[in-house]
Amino acid sequence: MQLTFDKLPAQLRRSSKLRKVTAILLAAYAVKKLSPYVWKRLQSAVGKQLGGSNPPMGVVSCVESSTEKKKSARRSPSVNRDFFVRLSRLLKLLFPRLFCKEIGLLGLHSLTLMSRTFLSIYVAALDGVIVRCIVQKDPHAFVLQLSKWLLVAVPATFINSAIRFLEGQLSLSFRSRLVTHAYKLYFTNQTYYRVSNMDGRLSNPDQSLTEDIVMFSASVAHLYSNLTKPILDVIVTCYTLLQTARSKGANTTWPSVIAGLVVVVTAKVLRSCSPRFELVAEEAKRKGDLRYMHSRIITNSEEIAFYGGHKVELAQLQRSYRSLSSQIHQILLKRLWYVMLEQFLMKYVWSASGLVMVAVPIINRHWDTLNYSEEVKHAALVMKEEDLVSERTQAFTTARNLLNAAADAVGEDHELLTRRSMQKVTELAGYTSRVSEMLDVFEDVNRGIYRRSTDMEEEEDSRAAGAGGVVQHGQRVCGPLQIRGQVISVEKGIRCENLPIITPTGDVVVSSLNIQVDDGMNVLITGPNGCGKSSLFRILSGLWPVYGGVLYRPEPQHMFYIPQRPYMSEGTLRDQVIYPHSVEEMVQGGVTDSDLEEILRTVHLLYILDREGGWESVSDWKDVLSGGEKQRMGMARMFYHRPRYALLDECTSAVSIDVEGNIFQAAKDAGIALLSITHRPSLWKYHSHLLQFDGEGGWRFEPLDASTRLSLQEEKERLENQLSGIPKMQQRLSELCILLGEAEGEEQEEETPS
Repeated sequence: MQLTFDKLPAQLRRSSKLRKVTAILLAAYAVKKLSPYVWKRLQSAVGKQLGGSNPPMGVVSCVESSTEKKKSARRSPSVNRDFFVRLSRLLKLLFPRLFCKEIGLLGLHSLTLMSRTFLSIYVAALDGVIVRCIVQKDPHAFVLQLSKWLLVAVPATFINSAIRFLEGQLSLSFRSRLVTHAYKLYFTNQTYYRVSNMDGRLSNPDQSLTEDIVMFSASVAHLYSNLTKPILDVIVTCYTLLQTARSKGANTTWPSVIAGLVVVVTAKVLRSCSPRFELVAEEAKRKGDLRYMHSRIITNSEEIAFYGGHKVELAQLQRSYRSLSSQIHQILLKRLWYVMLEQFLMKYVWSASGLVMVAVPIINRHWDTLNYSEEVKHAALVMKEEDLVSERTQAFTTARNLLNAAADAVGEDHELLTRRSMQKVTELAGYTSRVSEMLDVFEDVNRGIYRRSTDMEEEEDSRAAGAGGVVQHGQRVCGPLQIRGQVISVEKGIRCENLPIITPTGDVVVSSLNIQVDDGMNVLITGPNGCGKSSLFRILSGLWPVYGGVLYRPEPQHMFYIPQRPYMSEGTLRDQVIYPHSVEEMVQGGVTDSDLEEILRTVHLLYILDREGGWESVSDWKDVLSGGEKQRMGMARMFYHRPRYALLDECTSAVSIDVEGNIFQAAKDAGIALLSITHRPSLWKYHSHLLQFDGEGGWRFEPLDASTRLSLQEEKERLENQLSGIPKMQQRLSELCILLGEAEGEEQEEETPS
């Protein structure tokens, strides 16, 4: 048999070996494809024999609960149906209409990508001509072709630069669209407050509004370039190669098969060996946490310095950085061996395959006689040997350049049909998930839909069925909070009917509040910490929703809230007084600088004008003004806006008693109804009614007799001072009895029977 095989022609022996290798490759591919299905069938058969759906002892069940699936899906965004739904929604925001700026940029970007592809093909052919001139030793032709090559370099380099420029412009335009839409939602219906205080889904809104939008926009623009350019390169380059080979009479079947097999096998190997890259969303989250830690330290630097808490803050900051560092290290480690395999396959295996595809038809003369056309054969007989060598050199150089361009299109540079392109898509899925989630939260909060942390909701959903109904003090409402209350706008007065005070975390502070504040009433609100005083102000101001009952109140613009620590904005001294109005709104309202000076005189701040250099002076006011000056500046804003109701939350605790009294009296004279939280008895006389919370869910609303209450308060303090001395007197009496020996005599008298 061996002798018979040896007698066969060499060409037949080679073809027989090639068939065997092809059959082995096909069999291996079939085994790879069919093995997962066979394994699943075997697993299902074993599961049925072991007893159906209930796993026996010692067998670990791989079935996840729906909650775990939701959590895993939420933690690792992937390329699935949800991704395409989110991406299509965001693309509608990026391209709002057919004829828009973004469509124009996209079309121009596509045109430059096509121009680059055709220029690459022209340069590849020109390289072959230049090499032919070198082989033929023709200096004039070489100089001419080299001049063409240099002239082509000018538009080629411009197109390459224009591609990057247009990609950057496209990314910037996408970012502008998203930022405009996100800012519009963020500053509607006080979303900027509610998304951080009422909703627990976004831990770092600033991260989502800045870095996530930037990365998403850049990822979309870059992915378009990475997908469009390789597709154009592959189509045009392959077509050019085939046409060139056919014009030379070469056989294109086996080179095409080799190219297809190399690309498919490389893609399969990289896909099976590549690590998981669904870590972008987690990395972005940890970056946001680290940034939040830094901003928190900057915001509270004075308090941290007073406490000497730098060691604790440093430990927390280092812990957050180590978390981010470990995440990045994990990603880099997973990419190490994958990049090595990718470089080996795409640089060396593909280059070797290209050399084989180009060199075999040239080396094997037998193929030339079989496949070349009659015209090519006749031209080859007429041409000299050196002309044939130069012709082959030109064909080899051009073909290799075209193959390199095609390899770059599907390989290292453009990442098509490889796992790296999937990595880019997966990164885009991560950014798409975060940006889409941010917009979903903004829209939900605008509609009054609030959700606490998703983990808490999933734990409480099982108990939320019976959560509706009557709420009681001290309990926590389970599940999503339902807004069942009504807010009715009225011209005058404030009335609460069965109004519960519930915090955003679901804690019921007061189960039912029923009060009515009429015109001319100034209400003093007292009670221990955490009893609901400031929470009531947040409900009246519209910051917190009404979860039950009915609230009758004026529109929010007729109510002015002043906290204990007023906010100092960026801008001039005038801007601090008229905040949140602008200078144009002040002029439209008929207010002049003289009126502002009178307001500063009322709150005893007129000296600031001279000290700071006038109304146009600009400073960092939160650091320039003292605590008492900032509180008086808050009261100055109240006199500027002249609301119907002023909600004062310990807003003069750092102001002297005499100045505080003058300010409250001026507010009453201006017709501003006061609802004040204060612990100073000196302010009682400026109020007509008392709302007192007991901290246990109870409350009392009654007229306030300031003189009687002051006398009772003085008597209470006097008795407390007297009673505080009784334990000391008793202790001293015991010591004297011991020194005099009376304690032993008393014990002996107690022991003798009566």
